[in-house]
Amino acid sequence: MIAPSILSADFANLAAEAAAVSGPGPSRADWLHVDVMDAHFVPNLTLGLPIVQSLLKATDIPLDCHLMIEDPARWAPPYAEAGAHNVTFHAEATDNPVAVAKDIRAAGGKAGLAIKPGTALEPYLEILRDVDTLLVMSVEPGFGGQKFMPEVLDKVRAVRKLVDSGDLRLLIEIDGGIADSTIAEAAEAGVDCFVAGSAVYGPEDAGAAVAALRAKAAAHRAK
Repeated sequence: MIAPSILSADFANLAAEAAAVSGPGPSRADWLHVDVMDAHFVPNLTLGLPIVQSLLKATDIPLDCHLMIEDPARWAPPYAEAGAHNVTFHAEATDNPVAVAKDIRAAGGKAGLAIKPGTALEPYLEILRDVDTLLVMSVEPGFGGQKFMPEVLDKVRAVRKLVDSGDLRLLIEIDGGIADSTIAEAAEAGVDCFVAGSAVYGPEDAGAAVAALRAKAAAHRAK
């Protein structure tokens, strides 16, 4: 799965940028990744629920909302209520991730848990049964265009083993520095869904970039 990040898109033309990855076949994005930043949990401020509500009217691609925010217990469920397909919050932002995940699901969305590069996976292994997606950050959250951190792939490999053995049922997503030069390594580790920003919206043809990333990931998919 390829999830273009609109953090790298033209904010003045988001409907057109969504349409650019809405074509047929392998050039069509599986999800559209929406980075929500509050200038508290991370230093930057991006966009919020009103933009998501507008995007939902402009595209039929499922929205994958990544909430880099404080107090997800308060703010995450409304994104699911609005119609976002997947709503991901950060493990580091809450003391009760299971409750947040439950509320997102009750509001009609899939629940995702994100972990920063420096956050250990082990304390959260048990609660992965209560989420639909694990988002492994391969850069520090809050900024686009950072260099991929391959050391986080050990987390991907650990969870991939649990999924393949039947102990877990979830999607493994990766976000940060995914491009033609890094997607093969992430695919080999066992990633299911690849968030790509500048690698999609940097080239002139975003749809072709999606197709190229998909092909490379498929060629190197974990066996």
